[in-house]
Parts: sequence; C-alpha cells; structure tokens
Amino acid sequence: MRFLEYPSLARLSTFLDHVDCGEYVVQGDIEAYSCKLAGLDKKLSRSLDQDVQLGSSPLELSKSPVGPLAESSSRKTLIYLILTLNHCYPDYDFSLLRAHHFRKEPGVASVEEAVDSHLLEVSKVWENTPGCGESAFLDTMWTAIDEAVTLQECEVYSYKSDGETDPFGEVGNVWSFNFFFYNRKQKRILYFACRGKTHAAASSSGEESSECAYNSDAEADLYPTENGTTQYGGIIGTMDL
Repeated sequence: MRFLEYPSLARLSTFLDHVDCGEYVVQGDIEAYSCKLAGLDKKLSRSLDQDVQLGSSPLELSKSPVGPLAESSSRKTLIYLILTLNHCYPDYDFSLLRAHHFRKEPGVASVEEAVDSHLLEVSKVWENTPGCGESAFLDTMWTAIDEAVTLQECEVYSYKSDGETDPFGEVGNVWSFNFFFYNRKQKRILYFACRGKTHAAASSSGEESSECAYNSDAEADLYPTENGTTQYGGIIGTMDL
C-alpha cells in the first residue's frame, strides 16, 4: 500500500499528535492509503488470502463483517484493513487478525456523529489555537476527509480492539475510536483513529513535551458512572489511572 500525501490531512495529523483537553490528552492518527499492493505487501497479501480461505468456518465463508469470505472481493477488503493497521502501527503485527476482529458500520452519518462527539473538546482547542481557528475544526476535518476518499462512496469499518495487543489497550487510555473509510471504486482507504489518554500516560510516553502539543485551560466535563467507567461529554470509556 502507498501512503497518499494530502496537505490538509497532514495539517490535521500534526494538530492531533497531541491535544491537551484539560482532563485528558488526545492523540490521533489520520492517514490515507492507496490499495495498490507491491513488494512485501503483495507477498503478505497472498499469504493472508490463503490463510483466510483455509482457516475460515463455513459460516464466515458465507457471511462475515467484510462480506462472504468465499468471495475474493471480501477477502481483499479484510486484507486491506489488516495492511492499513500494519502501516499505521509498525511496532505491532496485525497479520493474525481475521474478519471477526472488524465491524462494518451502519453508514457514514452515524460515524460522523460518533467522531464529532468524541472530538468536541478538541474542536474547542482548535478554535483557540493561532493559525487554526479561522475555520471550524469539524468542518475542516470532514472536508479534508471527503476530498481524500469521497465520503458518500465509502464503506466504513472499525477495528474491535482486544485491549491487549494493540495501541488501544495501552495503560492510561480513557477512550478510543478507529475507523476505516474504504472507497472501493477509488481503491483507497483513509484510516482515522484517536485515543483519549490520561496525563500520566501521555507523560510516561514522552508526549507531554511534544513540540507539536496544543492545549487548553478549559476543563472538560467529567462524570463518574455507576459501572466504574468515566464519561466525557457523552462518550464513555474506562479510565486507567
């Protein structure tokens, strides 16, 4: 897969590298890739394709979150999702993931709503950041994503983290989301993920001293819930202190 350069996405990625929202720090990744394979990706793709065909149950061959795995197009979708994660997080190996590790989202509209809710505090920081606040963060973000992959043509998938063998299970994560916007016609995938992290976790990983850090003195709304999780402005996740 080939990384696709878009100045508008690069600007957003720089901003999302570290955003101090008061009660937590947001770290995000937003990258677009061409699904044309070459080199090691092509070799791994052939191996994964064989493994998926041989290791899938009769049910998965007829129905799975990415489509019937008996069909080449469905297996390709699964392989593209796996390869995208490998490119985004080179310190991890996602080659053993299978279709049940992913979810097909109902549509773009519901994903937009979920993302907007998570990034409400981030948008406030953007508004108060010199050179950024001339346009609304969420509008800027969705326009940039649409320019890269044409949202109305996309299928949207998410990765169901196991909480142990990937970045989303790191200690100190308060909440997280990850979405793949796959334009089958354009053969492109845009991957968008964000994690809300405690200050202690961000500090231990060296992120508190990031030169690209953005912050706000505004306090986020913090509500304890009955089941031990913590709710930020309507978004629920587990807080590890």
